[in-house]
Amino acid sequence: MKLKVAISGASGFVGGELARVLENHPNMELVTVTGNSSVGTTLGSLNPDLTKYSELVFVENTKDNLAGHDVVFLALPHTKSAEIAGWIDDDVLVLDCGADFRLESAEAFEKFYKTKHAGSWVYGMPELLRENNSKQRALLLGQKRIAAPGCNATAITLAFAPLLRDKLVSPTDLVSTLSVGTSGAGRNAEVNQGEALASAFAYQVGGVHRHIPEVEQNLNRISETNVSLTFTPVLVPMFRGILAVNTAQLLPGKDLAQVRKSFEGAYGSEHFIELLPQGQFPNTSDVQFNNKVQIGVAVDEASGKVIVISAIDNLVKGTAGAALQSMNIALGLSESTGIVGASK
Repeated sequence: MKLKVAISGASGFVGGELARVLENHPNMELVTVTGNSSVGTTLGSLNPDLTKYSELVFVENTKDNLAGHDVVFLALPHTKSAEIAGWIDDDVLVLDCGADFRLESAEAFEKFYKTKHAGSWVYGMPELLRENNSKQRALLLGQKRIAAPGCNATAITLAFAPLLRDKLVSPTDLVSTLSVGTSGAGRNAEVNQGEALASAFAYQVGGVHRHIPEVEQNLNRISETNVSLTFTPVLVPMFRGILAVNTAQLLPGKDLAQVRKSFEGAYGSEHFIELLPQGQFPNTSDVQFNNKVQIGVAVDEASGKVIVISAIDNLVKGTAGAALQSMNIALGLSESTGIVGASK
């Protein structure tokens, strides 16, 4: 018998993407979608590419409408999930695709989100390197409350983590510049209304982006010294995808062969992470609509910098696909069940 699934806040891009990826899952049945501004309309009216769940009708986001499910996804604006999560019984698996429960530090959360910290849940990035060469997936089995990672944080974390674990780069000069598709701004953002974006522009410049403390939390677990990250996102004229250019200073005596060995050791057995052959670099079109991360690496001999290019689909690996990965692990299913994009 299939498990019953609800998506709270399904009228946004993330909610629609969750419905799309759930169409392929053999063990799940999406039965409820909530979205207050869309009540009475169909899920397909906002997501015309849907097939299986296009006729589901939005209902109000209430405690009663979210009751009686086995799995509930929260696809709500940041700072809105905490209240809704309190409505749901403890024995239901809840996965938050917002930021409410990602950060362990109340001080960091309140600084970047300007509201009271609601606590932290188990973090849902299965491939995240941890202490003693372990990975985050070991903590997800059997969990009932999981915080899915941020999309930018995924692209940056997976690019730097092996280098820090293997002490190949300085942790105090990490730089990431990300080209980000407009879907990352949300369905109601001005950039996704009317004419398509025709220019590129940087935003949240100068250390104020909300994913910075998330990346630092991830990387500080495996770095001997707390990391220092300069992160600049650039909105570009594409709808979905992130292309991250990540640079760090190589430590003396380290070289490209050691860099590639580090990534192979960290991700060689991962289903959804693909290290490209030397001299090849990813692009967003190759990861669209799937849960894959592509990584290419190079060393600038003149500056002594290592450059790691990572590409993801921000709506899949950046959010919905990562949430499904974590859901599968928590339920004891094969991690790749129903997810498109496994590279092995």
